[in-house]
Amino acid sequence: MDNPTSFLRSLFDAAVAAVSADSRVPPHLPPPPKGRTVVVGAGKGAAAMAKAVEDHWDGPLEGLVVTRYDHGLPTTRIEVVEASHPTPDEAGQKAAARILELVKGLSTDDLLLCLISGGGSSLLAAPAAGMTLDDKRAVTKALLKCGASIDEINCVRKHLSAVKGGRLAAATPARVVTLTVSDVPGDDPSVIASGPTVSDPTTLADARAVLAKYGIEPSPAVAAALDDPANETPKPGDPRLAGGALTMIATPQDALEAAAEVARAAGITPLILGNAIEGEAREVARVHAGMALQVVRHGQPLPRPCVLLSGGETTVTVRGNGRGGRNVEFLLGLAIALDGLPGVHAIACDTDGIDGTEDNAGAVLTPDTLTRAAAAGLDAKAMQADNDAYSLFQALGDLVVTGPTRTNVNDFRAVLVL
Repeated sequence: MDNPTSFLRSLFDAAVAAVSADSRVPPHLPPPPKGRTVVVGAGKGAAAMAKAVEDHWDGPLEGLVVTRYDHGLPTTRIEVVEASHPTPDEAGQKAAARILELVKGLSTDDLLLCLISGGGSSLLAAPAAGMTLDDKRAVTKALLKCGASIDEINCVRKHLSAVKGGRLAAATPARVVTLTVSDVPGDDPSVIASGPTVSDPTTLADARAVLAKYGIEPSPAVAAALDDPANETPKPGDPRLAGGALTMIATPQDALEAAAEVARAAGITPLILGNAIEGEAREVARVHAGMALQVVRHGQPLPRPCVLLSGGETTVTVRGNGRGGRNVEFLLGLAIALDGLPGVHAIACDTDGIDGTEDNAGAVLTPDTLTRAAAAGLDAKAMQADNDAYSLFQALGDLVVTGPTRTNVNDFRAVLVL
């Protein structure tokens, strides 16, 4: 293969294209109602989803969606508001309040079309009674830093919110139809953007247990909110949620299958390891490295040339002061574990175009990554200890920078073994 890096990038591009709003939203639009159609939504894909609705909807239409800063698109009938991610800000709080007012004004003749994608948990910020936005910010930052899984983080978020965990749908008598893009392992709709339109099987006690597990000391307001039975979320069977419909329009598996098809067309055998892989990024990297070694040494589980594909959401327990993101953290761990193994190249990127809080989607790895790093005076293991993988790949010119993709089915990883 002449250009392994270009090939890996083509896999990532195909994965992102396969889960774009343009292709995924139109086939799933519901029929118009007797009354009004109001569109609301939240997430990194919210603006692109709203535009796709506008482009394919016959009849009156209005609404408001909130997306991450720099993720907006021009729309004419559905207002797009930009707010902060991954920690909430005042713009997201104001947008959530306006959305709640919109849905409360609907009747049984109306349709509430909800467009939900990853990132909606922080973008749709409506603190529970007695809490401030600063309270939510503090607990969110602590959860993001400690290595908690997305299920655990969103369990807490749902119980500190006036809109998540089914509360948005419970606030209106209108028919609620939700179109969802999954960014969570297992595609659980109650976890995606903290499930504003679906019932929540987790409890206040579960949320308290998450904070205890990671040694997070809540503020007095957060502790009070998690002790208040009024903040329990709607549970399965709640009559307020009866009659709602939800369609999962794009998933991590869709992205992986699109990449696999591109690989086959190029004569490279793909193997999808899983679409819901979780764990510490550097530990997941060690497992991927072990599989690549097995291919090289024994031709198992498939012979070369092949590409190992995986998705899901890894975590990073931050102990250093460097710049990073879970995908570059994964790649640096992979480079160290492979130790220059010839013929192995890799890419790891977040499908939303943003790896953590940096400006890159991820990066690429080549067999000489560590050699080039050493030649540049970079100590890979020291940078790993400082959670500074971004700086290493930036110095090598190996970051993948796409800008916002306006979709999000979480991480995409491909390990090419030639």
